[in-house]
Amino acid sequence: MPVVPHQFLFRYSFPVIYNAKLPRRGKQVLGFSSELALPHLGELDEQPAFAEVKIGWNEKGVGIAVNVLGKKHPPQCDISSPDQTDCLQVWIDTRNTQSIHRASQYCHHFSLFPNRGGKEKASPVVLQRPIIHAREEAPLADVKKIKQSVTISTKGYLLETWFPATTLHGFDFEATSKIGFYYSLHDTELGNQFLTVNRDFPFTHDPSLWSTLDLLPEK
Repeated sequence: MPVVPHQFLFRYSFPVIYNAKLPRRGKQVLGFSSELALPHLGELDEQPAFAEVKIGWNEKGVGIAVNVLGKKHPPQCDISSPDQTDCLQVWIDTRNTQSIHRASQYCHHFSLFPNRGGKEKASPVVLQRPIIHAREEAPLADVKKIKQSVTISTKGYLLETWFPATTLHGFDFEATSKIGFYYSLHDTELGNQFLTVNRDFPFTHDPSLWSTLDLLPEK
């Protein structure tokens, strides 16, 4: 691998399709197809992918799904250690201010777990976390309003999360159709998968390293 990974050399913008029917009722809150999956940019540096991350949106909020395949055991979660457990971490900047290196009040960090661990394994969970070195902290979201569903199979799991607009400070399509986004996925069996650069870069607190989601209007 080169000293500077290929993913670092570019800025990325991904189109996100509008879906008026989100969130769904039933066992799956999103029900996304594979065509909504973000491209796996790790291929630029010969990093294999073991999961699809899919995104959709409407004026009511943003949906994020992760489909992990290739596991031999059920997900193992410890909500106190997102970097060491089965967990998808996402960073969202509702103003897409990629010219700053310290998070603003519009920058959010959430940890998404397929289960709670311990005796409550069946229930998925989402936690909002502070962003270190932030210039301003985003208001705490009412995570009880965030909807989740999980499907566990013999080969992995599908975790779907719906973020209502009220849980994303500053989310306003009329103000901007672009939001900043990054994800880091850790799996206790399969390792790590990143949207672009890995932990050699400070993506956990530097919004200039995040990519852009281009929220496409309703057709």
